[in-house]
Amino acid sequence: MPPAAAPIEAAWKPKHNPWLIALTVTLATFMEVLDTSIANVALPHIGGSLGASQEEATWVLTSYLVASAVILPISGWLSNRIGRKRFYMTCVAMFTVSSVLCGFAPNLPMLIFARILQGLGGGGLAPSEQAILADTFSIEKRGQAFALYGMAVVVAPAIGPTLGGWITDNYSWHWIFFINLPIGIISLLLSHRMVEDPPELTARTKRRDPVDYIGLLSVAIGVGMLEFTLDKGQEKDWFGSGEIQTTAILAGVILLFFVLWEWFHPDPIVDLKLLKNRNFGTAVFLQLVLGMVLFGSTVLIPQYLQVLLGYTAENAGKVLSPAGFVMMVGMAIAGRTLGKGDPRFTVMVGYLAVAAGLYNLTRLDLYSSYHTVMLWRALQVVGLPFIFIPISTLNYVGVPRDKSNQISSLSNFARNIGGSAGTALLTTFLARTAQVHSVALGANIYAGSAAVSDFVSRFAQMTRSSVAGAQPLALAQIYGQLGRQANMLAYKNAFFVLACTVAALSPLVWIMRLPPKTAKVDPEQMAAH
Repeated sequence: MPPAAAPIEAAWKPKHNPWLIALTVTLATFMEVLDTSIANVALPHIGGSLGASQEEATWVLTSYLVASAVILPISGWLSNRIGRKRFYMTCVAMFTVSSVLCGFAPNLPMLIFARILQGLGGGGLAPSEQAILADTFSIEKRGQAFALYGMAVVVAPAIGPTLGGWITDNYSWHWIFFINLPIGIISLLLSHRMVEDPPELTARTKRRDPVDYIGLLSVAIGVGMLEFTLDKGQEKDWFGSGEIQTTAILAGVILLFFVLWEWFHPDPIVDLKLLKNRNFGTAVFLQLVLGMVLFGSTVLIPQYLQVLLGYTAENAGKVLSPAGFVMMVGMAIAGRTLGKGDPRFTVMVGYLAVAAGLYNLTRLDLYSSYHTVMLWRALQVVGLPFIFIPISTLNYVGVPRDKSNQISSLSNFARNIGGSAGTALLTTFLARTAQVHSVALGANIYAGSAAVSDFVSRFAQMTRSSVAGAQPLALAQIYGQLGRQANMLAYKNAFFVLACTVAALSPLVWIMRLPPKTAKVDPEQMAAH
């Protein structure tokens, strides 16, 4: 960037109140995250209404995830190409219109098509919003701005399952999509009035650099196949399935080609050379692994409650909701305390707090009470705001501000792919570990053992039947309990692995450099997470 441009960038300020802009972009974030969590709860109702099997119905989620993953890495390039405000409003409009199409979908293929469009719109929102906040706020206020943004991200999933369960139980699943229409319209009107592009981005948009069609096509196909492999791997027995073998090999080959092609391209779709920056490269790795852990734990706890403790989806959502509000308070505190100490120390403490919370979840058993699970989940998320907010002060040290769109898209892409990988790996880990525990527990159970004979006798007395007649049902009870115990132990192992992974991440933050003293007056030296 020419030196003469720096004073112009430093002097630029948005025409409207920055906090009104923050509320505007936060509204769309809330809509997108809320809809995703609601759709997860309503999946059984959607499948039953459209006459789809459970496997077919999961495509409602998979199609969204694949489309969202495809758009994330190229959203920075699209923002630079057509203008960030225009791209952002296009994403909001696409998400809103496709939500209505989802609500009116008469069959599963139409719903999946609408969800693909919805994923393309929803996937482009977060990178654009974070780049908008980074350019709108001064460095001193940036932590508080991202705390406000973070509140929407954590509150929406907190109320989503409960709201989704209530809507589907009292109305129909169609309304989980229709509620996006008024929110989307308001968001579009406010965005048109409030949001604007900084001068350097406007100047870049006016340039008509040649389009890297090969890079665009390869990242779309490669990421799509990678997401499909991660999402469907366990369901199809991973590499025991020829379909998964094919998609995994193609994803690996195409993405390797994409990396080599983009690295040497003069105007790449994804500027991978940004990863050479120590702070940004470290932050991307931390977000990738943290995404694996956080998305995974968010999946594990509701599953534990519903599968092993017999909770309904709505009650499971109620157990998780207080944790969202704990994070909301934590975001506000983390935003206000930013800059009052070494942010690397704050992030490390945040990691250790999350690790301790995950380790505490290994104490869950088949008799854990409602309030116990609620409290332990809330304790598990206490440290998260103190990771996300401080890392935004380190993420882009030494990176020019005109790269903020690229950095936002790469950061979000790393976290989302990490989430998909973490969910896939944990699902596989649970299934395989439960089998191991089942074999170990079952080794001491056989029809002639004293313990089994005693249980059959007591069962016969309870049911007032003969021992011979009660034996099949009694053995079924024994093996059912054995299966629950094996699954419980598998979940405990999974929480332990997650805790160790997060604890191992904590020292890595010290690789990152602190912002130089001049960063307080130089907007180019920092951007947002």
